[in-house]
Amino acid sequence: MPFICLLLSGAALLANGLATLGHVPRRDAAALNLLVGGTQLVLAVVYVSAAGDAPAPLLTAAGMFLFGATYLYSGLDVLLGLGSRGLGWFCGLVAFCGILLATAWLGADPLLAVLWVCWSVLWALLFACLALGAVRLERFTGWALVLAAPASATIPALLGLAGLWPASPAAAWGGALIGAILIVAARALARREPKVPRRASAGDPAPAR
Repeated sequence: MPFICLLLSGAALLANGLATLGHVPRRDAAALNLLVGGTQLVLAVVYVSAAGDAPAPLLTAAGMFLFGATYLYSGLDVLLGLGSRGLGWFCGLVAFCGILLATAWLGADPLLAVLWVCWSVLWALLFACLALGAVRLERFTGWALVLAAPASATIPALLGLAGLWPASPAAAWGGALIGAILIVAARALARREPKVPRRASAGDPAPAR
């Protein structure tokens, strides 16, 4: 179940990144967020119900709940026009929780710890954009989400589903290097891509006044 949730997260991260860049209507991404978030929360409840009190399954379930709640909140935020500031502060809290989860996984699964650091960076960027109003980071955040979708979610999920999860320290160092390269690439793409005004579509909400 955790790897299925991670696979769904890859799709949601990609859609959210494309929406942030203006290539997908935000309402389309919001609908996917509701679907992914709701599914992840249901799977998390089922998973934790069968996990017992062992620390590792509980940590895994905590991560599933954090992802599911984020996607569900994000979808509702757009569809209900909530304004995103509350979502931004929620992302800030989740970014902090992600660092704690990375620390907890460092000994047992170094690669998963690295992935949690990566996801915490994404949540921190969303916190800066949505809660603090750092508009200058929006395109960087969009590209970071797009590049992180396959690297931090889709590919690891497929490896886990195939029983090939690399839990060695070498894999963690490799993952950290790839994550750093992708952050640099996202920054470069955000600077080079021309800022073309996004065309309004029927699926987009009216701008706030």
